Amino acid sequence: MKTDLLKFAGCGGCSAKIPAKQLEEILKYLPVASDPNILVGIDTHDDAGVYKISDDLAVVFTTDFFPPIVSDPYEFGQIAAANSISDIYAMGAEPALALNIVMFPSKGIPFEAYTDILKGGFDKATEAGVKIIGGHTIDDPTPKYGLAVVGFVHPQKIITNSGACVGDKLILTKPLGTATILAGQKKGITREQNVDEAKRLMKLLNKSAAEVMKKHNIKGATDVTGFGLAGHALKMAKASAVSIKLKMKQVPLIEQTYSLVNEGYIPGASYRNLEYAENNTLFAGDLDYNLKMIAFDAQTSGGLLISAPAGKAGDIISDLHKVGLNSAAIVGEAIASQQHHLIIEN
Repeated sequence: MKTDLLKFAGCGGCSAKIPAKQLEEILKYLPVASDPNILVGIDTHDDAGVYKISDDLAVVFTTDFFPPIVSDPYEFGQIAAANSISDIYAMGAEPALALNIVMFPSKGIPFEAYTDILKGGFDKATEAGVKIIGGHTIDDPTPKYGLAVVGFVHPQKIITNSGACVGDKLILTKPLGTATILAGQKKGITREQNVDEAKRLMKLLNKSAAEVMKKHNIKGATDVTGFGLAGHALKMAKASAVSIKLKMKQVPLIEQTYSLVNEGYIPGASYRNLEYAENNTLFAGDLDYNLKMIAFDAQTSGGLLISAPAGKAGDIISDLHKVGLNSAAIVGEAIASQQHHLIIEN
C-alpha cells in the first residue's frame, strides 16, 4: 500500500511558510551583510540572493523546503524540487547545482517513501538541468523536503522584484487556486480532474516562462508562492517604489477555485496573507469577496509574475502561449506610487 504523506503533515506546501507579517518583523533584526559584490540581498525580500563573481558572472543562491502538499511521495519530491528551482528562474538565471534538504522520521513511515521523495526531486532537477551533488538529512516527525539551489547569470541580466516600472503590465504565467483546490480535496469535494490539474501545474517548471522573459529583456519579476498573488505583488510594488493594480477578473483560475471559495473553502493561509497586506492595500468598493480571497490564495510552485513594458506585453503573452502556458494573461499594471502600494479591483 502506498504511503499517504498527508497523514503526517498538518499544513503543507508553501502554506506552511511563516506568515509574511511575522517574517518581516523577524527580518528587521537580521544584520544586513555589506559587500559591494552583493547585487541582491535581503533588503528587497527578493526570490534569491545574487553575488557577483566577475564582470561576466554572478551566482544566484536560494533555498526552499516544506511539508507534503500531496499524498504521493514521488509527486511530493517533484513539486518541492520545482518550487525550489523556481526562484532561480524568477531571477533570470540558469539553475545548475543543488543540495537536498530532507527532514524525515526514522520510524513510522516506510523507507521506500523516503527514497521515492528523493527520486521525484532528482527527476525534476534533471529535467531542469540541475545536478544534485549532496545534501543533509535529519530525523523529524513531519516529513519535509526541498533544495538549496545555485544558478548563474550575467550581472547585467539579473531580473529582480525591484524592476517594475510605471506603465508596465503585470503578466501571470500560471492560474491561481492550488491551495483552495487541495483544501477542497481534503473535504472530498474537489473534482479529480481539478486536483490533477493543480498537481500538474505545481510540477511544471517555470523554465519556459523564464526563457520568454529573457528573450524580451525583462527587468522585473517574481514567482508567486506562499504569500499569494497579492502578497508577492505587494512585495514587488514596495521594492520597485510603485503601486500595483490587480484586476482579479482577468486572473486565470484553476477550474472550481471560485466555486470552492464561494462555498467557504478558504485555506487559513489566505487569511494570514490578507492580514499582512490589508493595511497597505486599497480594495475597490465593489470588489467580489471571493476574488479578494483568491488574490491571497497561497500558491505552491506557482507561476511567474512578470512586469513588462506595455509595448511588449502582447508579444510576451503570445510567446507564453506558444510554449504551452495557455493561461498566461495580463492581470494588472504598475502605476505611480500611491498611498497604498497595492490596489485590488474586480
